[in-house]
Amino acid sequence: MKNTTIITILTMLTAVSSAKVDLVTLPNRELTQLTIYNSADLTLVRDGRSLTLKEGGNKLQFSWAGTLIDPTSLSMLPKAHADKIDIADLSFPPRVKNLGLWNIDSEIGGKVPIEITYLTSGLSWRAFYMGTLTEDEKTMRLQGYVRVTNNSGEDYENAQTRLIVGKVHILDRIAELAQRQYPYGRPGEPVSMPRAAGVQDESFKMLRQAKGKVMAMDAVASAPKEIKKEGLSEYFLYTIEGTETIPNTWSKRLPSFDTDEIPVVNLYKFEQERHGPNVIRYLSFTNDTEHELGETPIPGGGMKVYRTVDNDQHLSNEGTSSFKYIPVGEEVELNLGVVSNVIVKPTLMDEKTDNYRFNTKGNIDGWDEIHSFKLEVKNTRDLPVKIEIKRHFHPRQWDIKNIGKEYTLTLDPQSEKTIEYELTTYHGTRTEDWTRKHRD
Repeated sequence: MKNTTIITILTMLTAVSSAKVDLVTLPNRELTQLTIYNSADLTLVRDGRSLTLKEGGNKLQFSWAGTLIDPTSLSMLPKAHADKIDIADLSFPPRVKNLGLWNIDSEIGGKVPIEITYLTSGLSWRAFYMGTLTEDEKTMRLQGYVRVTNNSGEDYENAQTRLIVGKVHILDRIAELAQRQYPYGRPGEPVSMPRAAGVQDESFKMLRQAKGKVMAMDAVASAPKEIKKEGLSEYFLYTIEGTETIPNTWSKRLPSFDTDEIPVVNLYKFEQERHGPNVIRYLSFTNDTEHELGETPIPGGGMKVYRTVDNDQHLSNEGTSSFKYIPVGEEVELNLGVVSNVIVKPTLMDEKTDNYRFNTKGNIDGWDEIHSFKLEVKNTRDLPVKIEIKRHFHPRQWDIKNIGKEYTLTLDPQSEKTIEYELTTYHGTRTEDWTRKHRD
């Protein structure tokens, strides 16, 4: 597959523009590792190859034309014979765009493994999930996936792919750095210790730390891939098993985890002042060991929920939701949307005023308003449902008979219940009587 970065060895130390040089084609990548962030347009690339060096001076040419590589972040490290190989500097020739030259002094000749690292933009990832409820809706199978998208201008073959959850502070956008005519503002200046100029010190140290934690993994062709996780300061690192080829302009869906029999809670909520006449269904679970989870935080993403409806494993669509990052030990409540099979219908049956208070001029300056309601609750499902009913009352001074401001009940399948309650609100000087009564 075609790679748009070009690396060659220049074996004669003469000017690039006029030299007659012998070009040695660099072997294919032996190791590529991508560390992709989801909170910034930032990816750390580790590119391992074997260079054929000669004793004495060598030049290594690196071109990033057509890519979103940040040339100010380029660095090189010999992986063997480090005491005999000196990477002297990296320079950017004048009047030549998208090209850097490493000067390498070597005391040995032959093949030497090296690692080139750089930052690029255009690679991104996002998480999404599928939840499948059992027929009784007491447990759920949760399948997690990530979708990696490559718009970096570069093909990455057989790359170890790692995903970072957490925020990184960027001073400059990597894509803008990549488009500079000259990386450091003027051509021809050698750089002895290239580093990521667009990233704050703390973030760059974290990137270096991430580089140092390579997990050697063999590709497993027959088994589903999984993602291994580890903590990294305030960040979290997910490493996908094996390697992936991610061509430029492609997206790939990769499996993250698959956990069965997660205990869940189904709760239907009616809150007229917030949702109007609709009943909303919520599904909740906790990211802990009691819920078959809890080993790692769960990245935020969208989730589709289905229900198994028969022994043939046919599914019904129960709703779609999304959630933010779930730390270990925290609960998530998913809003699955409006339902039509659970109905709550409040009806005002009667209203009146009472307990008038008069001022010294004989005018009314306090009174009670008394409202009688009927609340019809119906469950047309073939399963029992738990319903939470919330009512909001104004003014703040009120009393209620038969139910509270929040009322929760469980209905059997194909059943209904009628609740009658009386609401008294206090106005004017009657609020003082209400305050004294509740103070006592």
